[in-house]
Amino acid sequence: MGDATQISTASDAVIQTRNFTKKYGRFLALDEINLTIPQASVGLLGANGAGKSTLIRSLLGIIKPTSGDARVVGFDTKSQGIKVRELVGYMPEADALPMGTTAADFVGHMAEMSGLPPRQARQRAADVLQQVGLGEERYRLIKGFSTGMRQRVKLAQAIVHDPRLVFLDEPTAGMDPQGREEMLELVERIYTKMGISVVFSSHILEDIELVCDYVVILDHGRVLASQSLKHDNANLGEVVVQIDGSPAPYLQALQSQGAQAVQQEDHATGQDVIVVDVRDERTFDVIRDVAVDQQIVIRKLRSKSRSLEDLYLGSVHEAGQEVERAS
Repeated sequence: MGDATQISTASDAVIQTRNFTKKYGRFLALDEINLTIPQASVGLLGANGAGKSTLIRSLLGIIKPTSGDARVVGFDTKSQGIKVRELVGYMPEADALPMGTTAADFVGHMAEMSGLPPRQARQRAADVLQQVGLGEERYRLIKGFSTGMRQRVKLAQAIVHDPRLVFLDEPTAGMDPQGREEMLELVERIYTKMGISVVFSSHILEDIELVCDYVVILDHGRVLASQSLKHDNANLGEVVVQIDGSPAPYLQALQSQGAQAVQQEDHATGQDVIVVDVRDERTFDVIRDVAVDQQIVIRKLRSKSRSLEDLYLGSVHEAGQEVERAS
């Protein structure tokens, strides 16, 4: 899988937006969204009400933007919405399934709606239902399905026409831990095995961190971050060190030993911590040895570079400070 920072060029992007804005009266649902999203497994992260579902529906051409433009898989969402929906799959958050229909009939019907001939549509539906774990249950009525099984039906109809991109809106909503884990495995397989780009909308950081290699963070209709979750293996990243007492003496001692370290506020706890740049394994020896020499108790030592929580909390914190400065 290539580095998303290298493949997010205009020619390779599956989604591009320019000043994409949606208003409902005075309410600003999407605030000048500018994105270039690569072919990847993309996490669309934000709290409930952040604008995730509105953005997805707008990119599908279902909702018309107030201003701005968007292209999805190379087509304009305003003038070529039908073409976009031919090439894109959509798993909605709402449970809008025909309860009196079998899974096979429903997914087969959706395949026909996508342009497949009836016989081919039925075979394709059977294959996809097998892939999502409903092969033995495909002739049962949907009304007898559990929440997890219904989520699988929604996933099946979203990929039955072999789209280039699929939007998954809160696919793990309402699922028990085992069902959630199985759904995440299916989502990962869609991109890694089937080659379908994924936009995974969720408010659960852990879900996105497990299956996505790129993230877009939304808050109150604004993009706070859009970046790869992959890291350069030449650098081991950063670690966060939390100690008892004032961090200043420990920080000075680390720096005297050649460590690249700075003091920062932990956005999650509000406490001062030390962030150390890990260039090689020797850095961990320095962190330990200095603590022993200074008789300092290390309360917490964790990786920072791969923490989506740090990125999310930091982005929200910075956005909040901007609002305070503007008011």
